[in-house]
Amino acid sequence: MQKVTILVDAQNVYYTTKQAYHCGFDYNQFWQQVTKDRKLVKAIAFSCERGDKKQTEFQNILRAIGFEVKLKSYIQRSDGSSKCDWDVGITIDALKYAEQSDIIVLVSGDGDFALLADTLCSDYKTFVEVYGVPKLTAASLVRSASKFIPIDNNLLLKQATRSKSS
Repeated sequence: MQKVTILVDAQNVYYTTKQAYHCGFDYNQFWQQVTKDRKLVKAIAFSCERGDKKQTEFQNILRAIGFEVKLKSYIQRSDGSSKCDWDVGITIDALKYAEQSDIIVLVSGDGDFALLADTLCSDYKTFVEVYGVPKLTAASLVRSASKFIPIDNNLLLKQATRSKSS
């Protein structure tokens, strides 16, 4: 049985699925798909701490599915913008679990992870599956992955049909 580590860039998948499909990522369906016939080494969802009730509920759902949730605060910049970047944390954990894993699953479209995927494949001989929204995933990351799996209809939350007012 193949050993798998799952690393989810929750902010990236949230914004890319929302932008491309106007709905959310189905973490339950994803979990079933990625863990089927595999032994789980570690599953981590990297997210940002906002302190609101909806975000806390989402984090609790992730924990109930089986993810460890790692949080960091937004950094407020002097120009008023904010940033919450987990690239280094995701990279560290990918390298930490690479030797214990046959497969690293990375959920992100961020091209900054292309070098990580290259390193995992060449230096650690680890198979790298990248899940991303096709039109919003960096071409460099797709090329560096052992396998690219598109986030599309089967991995999206089904939206309730809206009833029309008469």
